[in-house]
Amino acid sequence: MSILGTPKLTARQEQILQLIQQQIAQTGAPPTRAEIAQALGFKSANAAEEHLQALARKGVIELVSGTSRGIRLRGDGLRQMRGEQGRQMGLPIPGLDQLTLPLIGRVAAGSPILAQEHVEQSYAVEQHLFASRPDYLLKVRGMSMRDAGILDGDLLAVQSTRDARNGQIIVARLGDDVTVKRYWRSSDHIELRAENPDFKTIMVHPGEPFEIEGLAVGLIRNTVLM
Repeated sequence: MSILGTPKLTARQEQILQLIQQQIAQTGAPPTRAEIAQALGFKSANAAEEHLQALARKGVIELVSGTSRGIRLRGDGLRQMRGEQGRQMGLPIPGLDQLTLPLIGRVAAGSPILAQEHVEQSYAVEQHLFASRPDYLLKVRGMSMRDAGILDGDLLAVQSTRDARNGQIIVARLGDDVTVKRYWRSSDHIELRAENPDFKTIMVHPGEPFEIEGLAVGLIRNTVLM
């Protein structure tokens, strides 16, 4: 993964950086310290924290205090991820492949999420900045996903889909409401889990109104991308 100008990382730091990149690509959010420790066989989350601090000092990630998933790719860490995605997806040189994405504000009850009346404006963004190609941006309302680094007012990049895997962050429709939550399906119900202990898990049972509207594939906060 090394590219010209990338700070020299130890083998373990490379492993952790790759784990962060993979988790963001697969679920739309970085791992917790505990998840890093478990995946790489550390005895405690403190060992993971030490490596994260070293990566932050080398400029490949940024650590955001106050959240369990407060890890953001930056600098060379983000460029490495872009490069990997570009090779996998056959993208052209960064900066030449742009998307125009509608920004969706409040969604009227019962209407399609991409209905024209919901579009507040459009943004031109580079496709290679996201884990997968997004179809629209959704303005986040509320702090239920705070510990996943998704805050009120953020713009969530969403790929339209009706399918999701357990652990992914989705946009879901519950009757007349649209919400962003982490998805878990069991044999007899669906859980929509918040990433903030102040918010309860939403339980969806067979027969109750529920649809997956899309999958989170990135985040825009001003000029900061997850």
